[in-house]
Amino acid sequence: MTTIPLDDRALVKRMLRGDEEAFTEFFGRSFPPLYRFALTRLDHDPDAAEEIVQATLSKAVTKLSTYRGEAALFTWLCTFCRHELSAYYQRQRRTPRPVSLIEENPEVRAALDSLTLADGGDEVERRLELKRLVEVTLDNLPPRYGRALEWKYVEGLTVREIAARFGLGAKAAESLLTRARQAFRDAFTALTGSAAAVGWER
Repeated sequence: MTTIPLDDRALVKRMLRGDEEAFTEFFGRSFPPLYRFALTRLDHDPDAAEEIVQATLSKAVTKLSTYRGEAALFTWLCTFCRHELSAYYQRQRRTPRPVSLIEENPEVRAALDSLTLADGGDEVERRLELKRLVEVTLDNLPPRYGRALEWKYVEGLTVREIAARFGLGAKAAESLLTRARQAFRDAFTALTGSAAAVGWER
């Protein structure tokens, strides 16, 4: 059974009360994974992906009262994103190119436990797939874990800077990062059989 993060529900409640900081957090948290979600479905057209995600988030904000917490907020947003993608292709009078994405696999969406990378093959393709698996894993972590890891390993923030963003002490932020790294390793290992290739050991 999937456990819905409590902070997803809390964030939506804050937004429904008109909390401006909650809206800022919502957009900051949601845009990167939704952008990746859209980009892979738009032949990696960055302008189209940005347009789709902005439309998705705008539509979702008007429908916040319908969020019941029965699915993770990201999963709920993906439903809106799919509608926007469909409308985009209709406007373009194009048929979307079929794509086979690991995150569409129900078992992966529920538990990230169904794929092992094949040995060999084209190295460039393998690296691209590895990069996408990292992104899928990040998107499925508890939001605080995903943000902490992206801030440290993608944006290059220090522990002190991460602590400031979360409103935590340095020791608490380091503890959070330790838990986030372990959660990432567990999920990524379930996907690929190895966490070592990512290099997030420290």
